[in-house]
Amino acid sequence: MSQNVNTKAILITFMIGAFFAILNETLLNIALTELMNVFNVSPTTVQWLATGFMLVMGVLMPISAVLIQWFTTRQMFIGVMSIFLMGTVIAASAINFPMLLTGRMIQAVGTGLLIPVIFNAILLLYRPEVRGKIMGTFGLVIMFAPAIGPTASGVIVDLLGWRWLFLIVIPFALFSILFAWKFLQNVGEVTRPRIDVLSILLSSVSIGGIVYGFSSIGESDQGISGTIIAILVMSIISLVVFVLRQLKLEEPLLDVRVFRYKNYATGIVIFVIVIMAMFASEIVMPMYLQGPLGYSAKLAGLLLLPGALLNGLMSPVMGTLFDKYGPRKLIIPGTIVLVGVMVFFSNIEPGVPTWSFVLAYIALMLSISAIMMPAQTNALNELPKALYPHGTAIANTLQPVAGALGVSVFVNIMTRGQESYIQNQTGTATEDVLNSAMTQGVHYAYWFALVLCVIAFIASLFVQKAIAPDFDSEEENQAKEF
Repeated sequence: MSQNVNTKAILITFMIGAFFAILNETLLNIALTELMNVFNVSPTTVQWLATGFMLVMGVLMPISAVLIQWFTTRQMFIGVMSIFLMGTVIAASAINFPMLLTGRMIQAVGTGLLIPVIFNAILLLYRPEVRGKIMGTFGLVIMFAPAIGPTASGVIVDLLGWRWLFLIVIPFALFSILFAWKFLQNVGEVTRPRIDVLSILLSSVSIGGIVYGFSSIGESDQGISGTIIAILVMSIISLVVFVLRQLKLEEPLLDVRVFRYKNYATGIVIFVIVIMAMFASEIVMPMYLQGPLGYSAKLAGLLLLPGALLNGLMSPVMGTLFDKYGPRKLIIPGTIVLVGVMVFFSNIEPGVPTWSFVLAYIALMLSISAIMMPAQTNALNELPKALYPHGTAIANTLQPVAGALGVSVFVNIMTRGQESYIQNQTGTATEDVLNSAMTQGVHYAYWFALVLCVIAFIASLFVQKAIAPDFDSEEENQAKEF
């Protein structure tokens, strides 16, 4: 690492680009209801704007571990941001749903490759003692951007229309590319390891098939079809073969040996559960606010704003506390609060006071802030430097996969609950019946979430502060604090 590396300029470049790329993960959430009407599509179809985005990210992220070693930081960042910009322009120009979905998928290509590049660079630039602070600072982007997506979406859709969700992003994405062209420096070394095509195919089939299979459950009135079962079985087999192949290769696409490190494995389990809870809540809650609770898209977005703001603003604080006190004093209390919030949401009713919902959502986002960054940073801290690209790639692969599964499973559980309630009613399905049906569906979804969060709490009891094994003294002297 060069003594002349300007870490501040690099971090600022990353934050600008990542903010608008990650923002798109949730920017359409509240707009989904509007897009259903505009393009005349069903809820299970429109959810692919969210699920498909995360699916593409998940499929591409395993490849990032190799690409990071094949291209310079500068080439990777400018390239993936250019791809993201192209997808944004296509989505903004969409004249039908397939075109809109295509634009979203191209956006996802850029976003999916961007995040591992950034995380790997941070691990190389900053010594372990300050990574919590740096990750917390970057958390203003990776947590704040998707958290404010629903709020920004509601306001923009009501005032300007859905196309502006993409038009507003275009100039900022272009600025990010130009800023990187001028200021971004390279981090790490280009080693160009061998690319195993079979591993890429196996990872794509397994990840894509798992997310597609779970996303398709509930779309048919007949339940889980034989086709879906076949896809899931094939995907699981592909995943097993992929893992076994990685263990045999001298230069694996993803070195799954990272899971031999206890803190990495435990941290990733907690991280995945929290991602599922967050992404699912940001889909289900806006639907419930605009349904039984009767709020407009703009007002629903504003009700989510306090929690979103605190989530991002507390991230640097949580990072500093992590550096000072370690992960346990943040993650354990955070999972306890998360369990409590799931209990509240699993009993929510149309007459719930607005203030209680706002407080519950604030508690949800604060608990996520206290859990997600510390769990991920502590997990990565335990890895040797040679495993940084693989550890970041696996963690970032699991993020969109967990988000996609969370959204798909929650929405499908909610839909099943609605259908079950309506089928048990006699007479015309009045507005009150439909509201009660959706309420029951939301309860079912959050009962499932409650079980997951209890598992996260149990896992948090086994977390210990990780010690980085080989961040040598020469690199420590060269790694500057932000």
